[in-house]
Order: sequence, then structure tokens, then C-alpha cells
Amino acid sequence: MNMQVDTVTRRKPRILLAASGSVAAIKFSNLCHCFSEWAEVKAVASKASLNFVDKPSLPQDVTLYTDEDEWSSWNKIGDPVLHIELRRWADVMIIAPLSANTLAKIAGGLCDNLLTCIVRAWDYSKPLFIAPAMNTLMWNNPFTERHLVLLDELGITLIPPIKKKLACGDYGNGAMAEPSLIYSTVRLFWESQARKQSDGTS
Repeated sequence: MNMQVDTVTRRKPRILLAASGSVAAIKFSNLCHCFSEWAEVKAVASKASLNFVDKPSLPQDVTLYTDEDEWSSWNKIGDPVLHIELRRWADVMIIAPLSANTLAKIAGGLCDNLLTCIVRAWDYSKPLFIAPAMNTLMWNNPFTERHLVLLDELGITLIPPIKKKLACGDYGNGAMAEPSLIYSTVRLFWESQARKQSDGTS
């Protein structure tokens, strides 16, 4: 990954946070608050995730985009296309939670909503992180491993799920990593890349 951070060292990083349809999306507001103290943040929520995202508790300076926003401002050829504009704007994208369904879509190249269109159009010279969240049996399903291998080949970074009592009542691996861990992982990665680039140009 050849991440160009020299042009953004004089401003805050631009972080695009995305939630897909998992119960873990109840933590999405917390995740947005973690990042908004350090970075400029924009957020994307799939239709299914809106069952769990607590929109009123999102930071006031974070804009939340949904599928309905994708073409609402587009009228003619030459008008901005939202998934392209968000991809251009972002320095880093984090999908947290990443559901089993959205994982499968990304692995298969599908792009049937705003979130997956951004991923399909993503510039992989820029970091993209995923934090999966699903039932233990879904996490252990052979398809999950195959899909993760495909995403790894694209250069997408996995923030692994953790073991705990899940929303369904089962105990096991598959819970989304805590927002604080997702935040610290991404920030440490960003700052280490900035130092490497600074050392290389000094």
C-alpha cells in the first residue's frame, strides 16, 4: 500500500466510516465520536444498518449518508455522483460493522447500495479497514474465510472480531471489535505511515 500522506499532514485526516446491517451498528455513533475528535468524519449507513444506528446521538459535525442520498442530487450527466465524491474525499475508509451479507457482496464485486458502490470504486492506494460482526457459526462458515482471503488480496485490512456473548445469546467469536480498538488501530496505522513518509523525505 503506497499511501500518500504528505499532502494531508497539514490538515486532519478524512475518515469515511460505514455501517452495514449488523446489530453491532448500535455502536456506530460511539465509533463516530471516537474518530471525530481526531479527524474529519463522514458516515455512510446501509438501509439495514438504520435499524440499529442511533442517528440523534451522532456527532453534530458528522454528515450521515444513506442509499436515498445516492442519486437525490443528480439530475444530468456531469453532476457529482455521491459514491465517487465520497471515495475522492476520504483518506481512509472503515466499515464497522461489516455484516456477513456485505462481506459476501464485496467479495463478489457487487455494488447495489451506496456503501458497496464506494468499495467497488475505491482507490486501493488508500487504506480500507473492515471490522466484521456476525454470529459465531456465520464467522466460522467456510464462505467467510474465502471472502476474507479475497478482500486481503485487494489490500483490505481486517480488524478481527472478538469473543463474547453475542446479541443472539450465543457465546463465541464474531462480535465487532470495540470502537476504541478500531480507532486506535487506524490512528496508529495512519501515524506510522506518516512517520515513514516523513523519514523518507527528510
